[in-house]
Amino acid sequence: MGREHDRLVEIARRAALAAGEVILKVYCDPIAVRAKADASPVTAADEQSEAVISAQLTAAAPDIPIIAEEYCAEHGLPERAPPRFWLVDPLDGTREFIARNGEFCVNIGLIEEGEPVLGVVYAPVQGVLYAGAGAGTARRQRGSAAAEPIAARAAPSRGAVVVHSRSHIDEARLAAYLATLPGAERRITGSAIKFCLLAAGEADYYPRFGHTMEWDTAAGQAILWAAGGSTMTLDGEALRYGKPGFLNADFIARGRS
Repeated sequence: MGREHDRLVEIARRAALAAGEVILKVYCDPIAVRAKADASPVTAADEQSEAVISAQLTAAAPDIPIIAEEYCAEHGLPERAPPRFWLVDPLDGTREFIARNGEFCVNIGLIEEGEPVLGVVYAPVQGVLYAGAGAGTARRQRGSAAAEPIAARAAPSRGAVVVHSRSHIDEARLAAYLATLPGAERRITGSAIKFCLLAAGEADYYPRFGHTMEWDTAAGQAILWAAGGSTMTLDGEALRYGKPGFLNADFIARGRS
């Protein structure tokens, strides 16, 4: 599947870049915010980004179904996931987008038999794109520069960097987790960019206690795995995809063991 995944990474990369252009156009104007049925916010950027991504993925890979956040919010989740499908969060970090802090991204993952085998994460404000599709393939591209290989690092015995969300945090559980890591440094970062910091060897742990959907994590998990890291539930099981309800258990993402 190497060449096929290479082709699909390029398709996802182009779709993410195109979506980023649409998102930044909305970002420059006053942002109108609506509430979805689950009370989470949505903007025109979420919807326009998803439309661009869906159109490009369908045109370039019509045989692969798409499961995307905003479509599911309007039409409901599929009862059953296909064996192979794209999993799309067109604007991960909508609250960060609304706050205009730049910490949001586009997530496009490919799932095969429950595993995230390919991921692209694009942060439009920073102009940085991360991608990976298999062990040793993780890359970071800054603007129009050539993509560079990245790799997760082994956590230091003291002073590990722990990344966590600004918008979704269980302070008590996070504090308890940090207490197990001597001298740990906390770093706040929005969206799936946290996975990418681990993949690039700039952080060591990302604990997530609380609600996430599969489209929040699939692309980042694929990139982190490609860089030598892992994403495991608190029971030590790999985070899998296409589950009923598409809801994740609590997890901890790690750099290289």
